[in-house]
Amino acid sequence: MFDSSTEQTIEGVVKEFQWTNPHTWIQVNVTGADGKVVEYSIEGNSPNGLSRQGWTRNSLKPGDKVVLKMHPLKDGGPGGAFMSAMVNGQPLGGRK
Repeated sequence: MFDSSTEQTIEGVVKEFQWTNPHTWIQVNVTGADGKVVEYSIEGNSPNGLSRQGWTRNSLKPGDKVVLKMHPLKDGGPGGAFMSAMVNGQPLGGRK
């Protein structure tokens, strides 16, 4: 499903943060070079695991500017597995 040998960085605006079990999800709108907006779905760790790193259900809010590092989907689709994040210029959990 995810290409763990590859890292990809995307920059966009948080549409939604789903604080759900067994995994959290981050929906991010990314504007491409052509001006088109593509929605990415990023699968994160469990709420329990993220809580241990200092996250809360309010760590990401709609409208937050985010730079995410992820392992992309193997099929090249707009999504991936969460690695790390910078939110409004500040680091947020995960690996750096």
